[in-house]
Amino acid sequence: MRNVLLITALLLGGCSVFTTTPQPPPPPTGQPQEINRAQSAGLSRIGSTTVTVRGSPDDAERALAAKAQAAGATYYQIQLVRETVAPGMWYASALLYRPAEGVQ
Repeated sequence: MRNVLLITALLLGGCSVFTTTPQPPPPPTGQPQEINRAQSAGLSRIGSTTVTVRGSPDDAERALAAKAQAAGATYYQIQLVRETVAPGMWYASALLYRPAEGVQ
């Protein structure tokens, strides 16, 4: 019984790792900025985008930034960057955001 209580307490305590404290996003600039999950609170999601590129993970992230720029996003949050079955081909996805209406 004691072990069950200990395991339950550890599991519940571990869940707090997955909650984030909202943080303000950086000030908008002329280019989309990468943000993390905590900074996305209070922003309007305007869509998502994906890329598949040959090269490196950095190439995939740069391609996401370019697509965010083309979509008119102020911020983007990278969700996934992974190598595909084909060596040297990278797949990445991101969520696109802008400030909420009435918020500067």
